[in-house]
Formats: sequence, structure tokens, C-alpha cells
Amino acid sequence: MTTFLPILMYHQIDAAPPRGTPLRGLTVTPGSFARQMALLRLLGYQGVSMSELEPYLRGEKTGKVVGLTFDDGFRNNLEHALPVLQRNGFSATCYAVSDPFEGRNAWDEDKGMPQKPLFTPDDMRAWVAGGMELGAHTRHHADLTKLEEAQAQDEIAGCKRELEAITGREVRHFCYPYGHYEASHREMVRAAGYATATTTERARARLTDDLFELPRVLIARTNHLLLFWSKVLHGYEDKRR
Repeated sequence: MTTFLPILMYHQIDAAPPRGTPLRGLTVTPGSFARQMALLRLLGYQGVSMSELEPYLRGEKTGKVVGLTFDDGFRNNLEHALPVLQRNGFSATCYAVSDPFEGRNAWDEDKGMPQKPLFTPDDMRAWVAGGMELGAHTRHHADLTKLEEAQAQDEIAGCKRELEAITGREVRHFCYPYGHYEASHREMVRAAGYATATTTERARARLTDDLFELPRVLIARTNHLLLFWSKVLHGYEDKRR
């Protein structure tokens, strides 16, 4: 029987932006997030960081676990997600940009997306002190497929070094910005010393998946609890493979 390990992909946990805002669906309200985490706990699932998920991905452990990840390192994850995670006894990985130019999601500005503050170094340390984990999302939220080899290596390995220097903790997990990468980037991630890398491919992970090309389950603003349940525990997202 195939073992499925859902890795949930969130971005912002915040009040919904106005209607018509680009990428509005990537902002899940704090209330919705709290209900989703409560449902997981009610169903007997443990929300875990990527490091805690590692032995399950390798087939070394079995159990009712769900990986919890946040992309980009928005400060609202600290403000709104952290208390909910702690209340449920869960852990999570936030893939942070280590050197944002202006401390905000400037890479989205040309899309008309509202600019929100990202983790500062103090925020990163608070996230880790709260029992969570930082993962790497490149130094500047770079589209690796548009960079020369040396630049891509700097974005991948440099992010790990900078985050580790800030928190004093090992950074073991990577996420490809925009979901854009090539085979050479996968090998750069491996060579930099990461243990896993996640993509934006939408499906639950399986034990047969490459640990450096892990799919995830996108959780969007409009996902009601029944759809959330279907995505996490059933084959709703797997059809997208």
C-alpha cells in the first residue's frame, strides 16, 4: 500500500486582502488557519516541521503526521501562525529569504501584490525560540533558472550560511522560489548540505519521491474545511501529478 505524507504549503496567515488583489488566494485568514490546525489535531494528526518529517519520508518511522511549511518568511507567520501552532503542540518550517533588499516581498511588487514585512533577524530567532524551524528560500527570492551557475550557487548555499549565522541552528531544508528549478539546481541544493527540497508541484509526498523534489499540498484562502480535509487525507491533490 502506498504511504502518503502530505506537506502543506502556506504563504501568509493574515486578514484577506481586498477583492481583486493579485495572489489573494495565498493569504489564509488566522481564523481559517486555527480551524485547520484544530481539525488535524481532532483527527489525531501531528503537524511537524520538515526535520521532524524526515524519518517518515525515509521510511524509518510511520504515523499520522502532516508536514507544515510556510514560504517566504512573512512576519505575519510569527504573529498569527506561531500561537496557533504552539497551542496545538505542532511544529513547522518557514522557508525564509535570508537577505531581502528592503525587508518586504519586493519580488511581488510588479504583480500588484501588497507589500508586507518579512522576518527580521530578531523575528527569525523568535520563530526558532518558539519551537519552529527555518528553512532556506535563497538569499533574495531568486528565480534560479534565470541565474548563471555561480549566482545560483551563491543564492542556495549563501542562504543556508546566513540563516545559520542568524539563528545558530542548522538549516537542513530548502524550497525552490516560484517552484522554478532545473536538475543542476537540485544537485546544487544537495551539494550545499541540505537534506530535502520542496517544490510547488501539487500532490501528497510518497516514499518513492526524490527528497530534493518533494511535492506539497497548497492551502488557499478559499479552502473550506471539507476541501482541506479532502486535500490532506485523500487523493484530491494527487490527481495533479
